Amino acid sequence: MQVHGTTVALNGKGVLILGPSGSGKSTLALQLMAVGAQLVADDRTDLVKDGGDIVAHCPETILGQIEARGLGILAAVPGQPARLAAIVDLGRESVDRMPRSQFHDILGVALPLVLGPYRPHLYAALRQLLIGGMITQGKSA
Repeated sequence: MQVHGTTVALNGKGVLILGPSGSGKSTLALQLMAVGAQLVADDRTDLVKDGGDIVAHCPETILGQIEARGLGILAAVPGQPARLAAIVDLGRESVDRMPRSQFHDILGVALPLVLGPYRPHLYAALRQLLIGGMITQGKSA
């Protein structure tokens, strides 16, 4: 399955960034890359179910490329395919300061969902989510 989205990974854990054109998908990916994440795929991501996980891959034609609005296409060291740990949807808005846990189903697997819009601290929060997980109902997820 191919989706219109950008994927980055940190320590083998991936985050798929969804949203309409111009919503900040590549900007968020570039910020995460600046703090240690690796680019898996920009703009289009191939997803494959592997047991109870979803693995993100890059289509061969765009491997190692990311768009920087106002600059053009930049080269990046391509990251390995990654098991998704979370999904971000920059096109859907959460107005709650402490939103309840939400999930997005892909290929029959429910993944934690973070709603947009893009915010300046989002990259740092996502980095921490990939490193430490999310606390839900007193447990680390």
